[in-house]
Amino acid sequence: MRIEPHLEQIWERLAQADGQPALERACADLRDHYGILHVAYHWVDTAGAQYGCGTYGPLWSERYQNRNYLRIDPVVSGCYRRFEPVDWKDLDWSSRAARKFRRDALDHGVGDQGFSVPIRGPHGQFALFTTNHSCTDAVWAAFTARHRRDLIWAAHCFNEKALALAPDRAPGAVQALSPREVDAMTLLAVGYSRAQVAERLSISEHTLRAYVESARFKLGASNTTHAVARALSRGLIFV
Repeated sequence: MRIEPHLEQIWERLAQADGQPALERACADLRDHYGILHVAYHWVDTAGAQYGCGTYGPLWSERYQNRNYLRIDPVVSGCYRRFEPVDWKDLDWSSRAARKFRRDALDHGVGDQGFSVPIRGPHGQFALFTTNHSCTDAVWAAFTARHRRDLIWAAHCFNEKALALAPDRAPGAVQALSPREVDAMTLLAVGYSRAQVAERLSISEHTLRAYVESARFKLGASNTTHAVARALSRGLIFV
């Protein structure tokens, strides 16, 4: 009978990991320890490039990148707006694109249950740690309730090791905002509505949205309010 790796052994191996293959092995060890389908760590940098490790098959990993699923994946978009762990059932899968993505994922061996931990690192770094399985809602709820604290701990252990192994990918200082982005964020900080800001800057609301989204991305913020707060705290705008 196969003896599954003990958690302490997994943490020790992860601490000694010297490259991505070792991170992959740690994911597989953790998957085997819990007896679930998949474990994955997924880091998306500010340029949209992806880095990570996990037990999903190479066919699905390549398909995910080739089809640019990052832009429609409800797990990524949903977790980007949250700071607490997320059960996939609580995400919005209602759009046609999301439902098609889900069917494709299931066809490629991704389970129908998921639990993802959003990770916020230095200078707006965003990453996810995910456990995935196929089972009933009741079984999955019991699993996540029992192991929630350990999974959150695992998420930060993987992220700390990933930052150490790939320092060239770690976000540097926040990018400067353009003059138009500064104007837009300043007026929003003062309390103007989007319509009022667009009118004040003599631009369309569509153009304003582009400026705000660009500023939000540079700041690594989860929403406009978060972006305004970060811009103020970092001295990028003044009111």
